[in-house]
Amino acid sequence: MSQLTIFADCNASNALLNTQDAAQIAAELNKVNVRFEQWQASAVINADTSHEDIIAAYSKDIERLKQQGGYQTVDVISLAKGNLNAAELRAKFLFEHTHSEDEVRFFVKGQGLFCLHINDKVYQVLCQQGDLISVPELTPHWFDMGRDPEFTAIRLFNNTEGWVAQSTESEIAKQFPLLDSSS
Repeated sequence: MSQLTIFADCNASNALLNTQDAAQIAAELNKVNVRFEQWQASAVINADTSHEDIIAAYSKDIERLKQQGGYQTVDVISLAKGNLNAAELRAKFLFEHTHSEDEVRFFVKGQGLFCLHINDKVYQVLCQQGDLISVPELTPHWFDMGRDPEFTAIRLFNNTEGWVAQSTESEIAKQFPLLDSSS
């Protein structure tokens, strides 16, 4: 289930808010200009569904976002459990960074934890199947896919080169819980 936990950026042990209510998650994130939505597929998605058919199943919402945000490119990325490069892939985004364009992800399957450092707070957003998050350009954040990730996500871009992670040089990401800290 989707979840939002908000912390003061100086206190990772005391949550200011913890909710699994999608409407409240969307409302809280909207206050800091982060889009959170839940989508429904127009067709059945299973392990054999092609990336093209996944995009087609969500085409109505994708086209709406493309028009609203000016996104030019859409793709699907998948990562299966047991990937031998999981630790390396996970480490690529576990540090606080920014991008020069929005980071737009829709989770078709699986989950990921987006941690947004906005003003004096950290917003940890657990996105799961059916969740869309759009992190505005230049928003400091980090992402955790977990120790043994498994997910399929739709990505929207204005410019794929703009999606390179630029480190903020902050150590804040090391102070907050990871996706599977309790496991």
